[in-house]
Amino acid sequence: MLSRYWYVACPSGRLRRRPRAVQLLSRHIVVFRTADGTPAALEDRCAHRGMPLAAGTIRGDCLQCPYHGWRYDKAGIATIPAVPNGTSSDCSIPAFQCREQDGYIWVCLDDAPLSAAPPKFPHCGEPGWTTFSLNNRFAAPVESCLENFLDCPHATFVHRSWFRSPTNRQVRCNVRGLDDGAVAEYFDEPRKQSLVWSLLSPARGPMQHTDRYIAPATTRVDYIFSANRHYIITSACTPVNDEQTDVYTVITFRYKVWGWLIRLFFEPLSRRIIAQDVATLKLQHQNLAKHTDSSFRIIEQDVLLPHIRRWRRSLAAGKQPSSEAEPYDVQIVI
Repeated sequence: MLSRYWYVACPSGRLRRRPRAVQLLSRHIVVFRTADGTPAALEDRCAHRGMPLAAGTIRGDCLQCPYHGWRYDKAGIATIPAVPNGTSSDCSIPAFQCREQDGYIWVCLDDAPLSAAPPKFPHCGEPGWTTFSLNNRFAAPVESCLENFLDCPHATFVHRSWFRSPTNRQVRCNVRGLDDGAVAEYFDEPRKQSLVWSLLSPARGPMQHTDRYIAPATTRVDYIFSANRHYIITSACTPVNDEQTDVYTVITFRYKVWGWLIRLFFEPLSRRIIAQDVATLKLQHQNLAKHTDSSFRIIEQDVLLPHIRRWRRSLAAGKQPSSEAEPYDVQIVI
């Protein structure tokens, strides 16, 4: 089931005149553009001698192997120079669904994706909104990345003073299930002693904060303030293998007419914050590898982790998760 979803293979700008090797769900694929710029995805292995096609060249609408010149079209059908009639259906290689959307190349490894098109990044490219993106490889499995991006308590320590600082204040969090995951909403949340919100939010007024898990591998965090200010951080997680995850984060925000100016300091600030997460998860999983017991303790304040695990385990088993219980509250000290 997990292979029937769309995943980001690479940013559009990184796929130009040469093919690009990508690893997705432990499978090695190659993405390239045909003559008219349409992206295509194939297994990164020539059927003849197993050469990586990512080391080859693009010839018109085909990808040419560097060893014997076999050419593969976007359907994986081979044209063979040494064969009199040139083609052989017996020498085709797997081809995958491939789309370009919101500045990214998306791939689905299954012939029957669960949706006709990849998911949209909210408000990306819309008038009145400013967008920038961050691309990072995490030395951690996808589930750890998903939890990290939706985990409020860690921000108090990993991102201390940058994004959040300890206030020893009790905050109510309401958790409810959705048709595609789960969402946590925080009420009366403090935002003192934080560089991010001192720069980006009104000094006074309400703040609406929700953290949302979207199955199987996406997170969305919304901060809505008065004065028509809205910040959305969406992270699409591409599982490279069981130990690495490529994370494509799109930050979209609305800040009156000053979006371009806000981006000048918001983007480097965001890069600094996510670099702290990259370092933290690397350290965590390096240490876990040293111990025979790598199990986790889950407490009530890990509000979305149980939902992430339930959804991903059900989908991996080819099942639809059971219906959610009624919404419930959790008290968290921040």
